[in-house]
Amino acid sequence: MSSVPRLVVAAPSSGSGKTTVATGLMAAFAARGLAVSPHKVGPDYIDPGYHALATGRTGRNLDAYLCGPELVAPLFLHGARGCDIAVVEGVMGLYDGAAGEGELASTAHVAKLLRAPVVLVVDASSQSQSVAALVHGFASWDPEVRVGGVILNKVASDRHEELLREALDSAGVPVLGALRRVRQVDTPSRHLGLVPVAERRSAAVEAVAAMAAQVVAGCDLDAVEALARAAGELPGGSAPWTPACPPTHPTRPAGKRDEEPARPVGKRDEESARPVGERGEESARAAGKWGEESARAVRERVPVVAVAGGAAFTFSYAEHTELLTAAGAEVVTFDPLRDEELPEGTAGLVIGGGFPEVYAGELSANEPLRKAVAALALSGAPVAAECAGLLYLCRELDGRPMCGVLDATARMSERLTLGYRDAVAVGDSVLAVAGTRMRGHEFHRTVVEPGAGASPAWGMRAPVRRVEGFVQQGVHASYLHTHWASEPGVARRFVERCRTS
Repeated sequence: MSSVPRLVVAAPSSGSGKTTVATGLMAAFAARGLAVSPHKVGPDYIDPGYHALATGRTGRNLDAYLCGPELVAPLFLHGARGCDIAVVEGVMGLYDGAAGEGELASTAHVAKLLRAPVVLVVDASSQSQSVAALVHGFASWDPEVRVGGVILNKVASDRHEELLREALDSAGVPVLGALRRVRQVDTPSRHLGLVPVAERRSAAVEAVAAMAAQVVAGCDLDAVEALARAAGELPGGSAPWTPACPPTHPTRPAGKRDEEPARPVGKRDEESARPVGERGEESARAAGKWGEESARAVRERVPVVAVAGGAAFTFSYAEHTELLTAAGAEVVTFDPLRDEELPEGTAGLVIGGGFPEVYAGELSANEPLRKAVAALALSGAPVAAECAGLLYLCRELDGRPMCGVLDATARMSERLTLGYRDAVAVGDSVLAVAGTRMRGHEFHRTVVEPGAGASPAWGMRAPVRRVEGFVQQGVHASYLHTHWASEPGVARRFVERCRTS
């Protein structure tokens, strides 16, 4: 398992064609009958949707900032279980990592953690001989990063390709392919990047097919596969991550721990007249039986956790659902654009990220569901909302009524808020106890006013100290995207609250 063939698709900068090449390679290998494991470096939610289309398997993220370097290889092995080959799409430029953190979370960092060879995708437009200097620089910058080949993108003509190949003969890095400009491979973008697969399913399928066709026509797939098979063993001791949770013990509501059941006065006197040994043994048996049955009933209860999906809420890490299921929940997906009711028996609600601002009219028009969400939150049931979920719980979004769970308003903004965050839980909530440290990611063009409630969700430690988000009753709502694999106790705590609330 630790020697699964693998490679990382990287580039000198964003916009070079990583997604086209990585997705095309995934689809091309899948068409050869290989089981392909798709991965994405960094926190991005959108590219993994295209990877899933290409491979028929869940796209998964590998983020050394959100989850820590120690989890990169285990999460990779978890996703690659049973696969013949793995393709990892990088993020930004090869050596670009978390700001101020050196190589942390860069594509190069992940490639080293996986001991995976790198295929460098180079935008060759407007250059010829200079491509050799560029490739030489990237290949020699860090001797621990093995650049095993180059794929030239946006090549203008046969003559242009010939000049590029001649230049690279002296760089010592083999050319694994050359792709021409093909307009149909372009995928539409908007304010937060590519349009998600869920919003353009048929067009996305066509785009993935076009990427695959271009890669098949322009790349030496045998050479690329051979490079992946030369990856060798992962670092010693690497084992697949598992969402399995140790058994949890239900916690009684605060204030109930030392209370005893009320008894009739007469019974108290009768008991005191009986022999102490007999009375104690019987009481112990009764208490033990009651405690075991009560604890078992709570443990065995399978709470329904409703998870928002559909076109408006497409941002979610696969491990979150796996962790909730492992903690004992039945996870049921619903679509706030179409469903007028929450799933039957909903005991908890998770609303992840997405584009509610694009669908504000439709979300607002679904008044029955908005009222159902508000009623669930008012009942004290656990509700976890990230970014898009935060907007949906506000009183209004761009002037349109939302769920009204939070006394706050949300609106679109021209300013992009983007970056990693180091946060700590300000107080106890359905997700964490006060003082729990989490690393997260913000990515939005909206503003919520006020930005924090009377009980904030998080205190941001970096890059700027501030408080953010809302905790009230069972609600935890914030802009911060987190990866629960880094702190499995989050899912366990949430499901336990679903059982006991």
